[in-house]
Amino acid sequence: MNYLMGYPDTLQAQARELVTQNRLGAMLQKKYPSTHDIRTDKALYGYVINLKNDFLRNADALSKVAYDSKLQVIAHALGTHTTVSRVQGSKLKSKREIRVASLFKEVPIEFLRMITVHELAHLKEKGHDKAFYQLCTYMEPQYHQFELDLRLYLTHVDAGGSTPWPAAQAAL
Repeated sequence: MNYLMGYPDTLQAQARELVTQNRLGAMLQKKYPSTHDIRTDKALYGYVINLKNDFLRNADALSKVAYDSKLQVIAHALGTHTTVSRVQGSKLKSKREIRVASLFKEVPIEFLRMITVHELAHLKEKGHDKAFYQLCTYMEPQYHQFELDLRLYLTHVDAGGSTPWPAAQAAL
């Protein structure tokens, strides 16, 4: 239950029971029946830029958005945001990048939206504080539900369950 550590004991107990009964994957598949079709870095870039333009027009520009197969979801992060600064002549140039774990190529659009909203929010808010989560829920009103369901999915996979979306199996 590593992914549910901050949640109430009652929720963790419910999740544990679903894992034990091998019903968690089926529950998630029923709630989210299909995966999205944003499979390439180019498509991901377009998707993220559209979200950014809808909600964060004045935020720093993004120079790169890509899926990253080196992000180990189970051990580390779901996505990253970085700022790379370089000196060019007498000016300091900054580039902002967002990388999303390759796992998100083959999941429901709600999970991809949750992680991209999360990373976009870091353009304005560095830490995970109240203002950060308010920005996340501004961009995606169901942010917290999608985050919980994603954590349930990761718990299911971590417990040895197969992915409810067959195409996603290859990404793990």
